[in-house]
Amino acid sequence: MERKSFIKMAALLPFIPYSSQIEQLLKLPGVFQPTEKMPVFFVGHGDPENAFRDNPFTQSLKKMGDDLTRKPSAILIISGHYLTAEASYLKVPEHFNCPYYNVSGATAFGQVIPQLSEKVEVDDSNDLDHGAWAILRHIAPEGNIPVMELSIPVGQRLDYHWDLAQHLKPLRDKGVLIIGSGNIVHNLELSLLKGVFSRNKPYSWAIEFDEWVKGRINERDFGSLFYYNNLGKIANRAVPTTDHYIPMLYSIALADKNEEIHYTYEEVFSAISMRCFRIGNN
Repeated sequence: MERKSFIKMAALLPFIPYSSQIEQLLKLPGVFQPTEKMPVFFVGHGDPENAFRDNPFTQSLKKMGDDLTRKPSAILIISGHYLTAEASYLKVPEHFNCPYYNVSGATAFGQVIPQLSEKVEVDDSNDLDHGAWAILRHIAPEGNIPVMELSIPVGQRLDYHWDLAQHLKPLRDKGVLIIGSGNIVHNLELSLLKGVFSRNKPYSWAIEFDEWVKGRINERDFGSLFYYNNLGKIANRAVPTTDHYIPMLYSIALADKNEEIHYTYEEVFSAISMRCFRIGNN
């Protein structure tokens, strides 16, 4: 797809009406109850040890959860650590197998979400990766909100993820809190090297790329986020693989026109961006 065509499509997709068939699916009794629109989160999750730390970053996660005006009916996580090849898979077990976060799966939602998009298939596994449990321990510490996790098919083009996010948007009106969990800048190899030799100070290119993404978000220039590699060497260093970058694209794609985007945490250390944001006011 040509860049201009995609940017034009990206501007229009959030307002394309959904079919009556999808609306009927969303009205199934006991599954989707109408609510005020839920916000969308993006979390730069970083080190899994943050799950057990009390620091400014984890305190910001706790505040994101505390600031919710209503308890979500379910949480949908899109994590940079749940990767598949070509198809999108949804984990909705009765209970997740995680020693660090005791939570049930959102099984009722799993019956409907694959029908919202033919791209989504059900995954019967019940493991929960640290891109989910490490942040949920702070955002929803009681573990009383059912969770489901959507995979990232890394073999797909980036516009695939934008399109899929459009089919997930109605969930926001049905009590589902959607969280993208990754890192805008994520170069683990260079991060470890920098940590050894220079006290973990950030690379200048990591700061520059993180600020570039922030600028595109502030200007609502979402289409450019899909062509980040036009920045050349800086982009290659900041995003050596797309697994941690794509969750941010899902979160941004779920925003309505002119909807408020608030940064809840901003920090770059070494070659990792911990930037987090909330879309919406609820």
